[in-house]
Amino acid sequence: MSFTRVQLKLEPMNGRARVEAALAMGVADRAPVGAWGHTYREEWSPGELATITVDRARQFGWDFVKFQPRASSFAEAFGSVYKPAGHRLRGPVLVSAAVPDLDDWSKVALVHPKALQDQVESIGIAARELGDGVPVIQTVFSPITVGGYLVGKSKSRVVRELRKHPELVRPALDRIAEALVDFSRRSVEAGAAGIFYAISGYTSKDAMTESVYRELLLPYDVGVLQQMPAEAWFNVVHLCGSNLNFGLARDLPAQAISWSVHNQGNPSLAEGRKISGRPVMGGLDQRASLLYGPPAEVAAEARRAVAETGGRGLLLAPSCSVPPRAKDINLAAMVTAIAA
Repeated sequence: MSFTRVQLKLEPMNGRARVEAALAMGVADRAPVGAWGHTYREEWSPGELATITVDRARQFGWDFVKFQPRASSFAEAFGSVYKPAGHRLRGPVLVSAAVPDLDDWSKVALVHPKALQDQVESIGIAARELGDGVPVIQTVFSPITVGGYLVGKSKSRVVRELRKHPELVRPALDRIAEALVDFSRRSVEAGAAGIFYAISGYTSKDAMTESVYRELLLPYDVGVLQQMPAEAWFNVVHLCGSNLNFGLARDLPAQAISWSVHNQGNPSLAEGRKISGRPVMGGLDQRASLLYGPPAEVAAEARRAVAETGGRGLLLAPSCSVPPRAKDINLAAMVTAIAA
């Protein structure tokens, strides 16, 4: 009896398949990889931002793209005024805040919708260029994060005024939340696979206790996230800061959780996955290994993240936005470290 050897040609797995496996708490041929960072000059043009986003995704071989719009665009939409810094390493410069005084909360409204529409247009271009194989998710600030920007990026002031004058601040946050839901939905309609919902610092124990956050702010987060359309299959909640009230992650309806394992008082990837019951995004230090390297340190950090989690339910990524001074060779090491 003789046997004929049959060789099967397997198609390489794409980014979407890797992300889908990770979101199912599994692992495909390897963990999906992605990174993001501001490109300050290009962020003022929807077309230029889309182009550099696509170019970087292809250059580094990202499996997914966390879209990086101009951070000030959310505050601009509600009346704050910013101008370009004119330097690739410097973000937008605040000219005037929308809420300089307490009474100005009553005036908060979506007065400059183009600031958000530009981001919808840009992510649509990027998603079409990258195709279905590389999912792109839109960055969306939480209502309280936007509120902090409206007073001049002051976490303490916005929290203080919310607690002391809820009759003024809550209606403004309601209007902000409504606009954010609309922005998210339009981004998904334009081609986004979901949203990256960023809560910047407010979930830290340094800002307030978990019980206070649950009372004051969790309803806004849940309200926005629960209104995502069915087509939004890849939603991530980002808890930014140190000493996180990480138990909140269990009650934030999203497919994955992102945070910094390198910040003081925060859980490891494996701990965070267990606490939240969700897939986890992160593992790489954007202000150490990715910024300063060498590539061997990035590679070692990536492999430690995979080893700690077994690669299951892991989306390998930086803990937060990578500074624009980071070297390409360090970003490239993220994929090459685990692709072999």
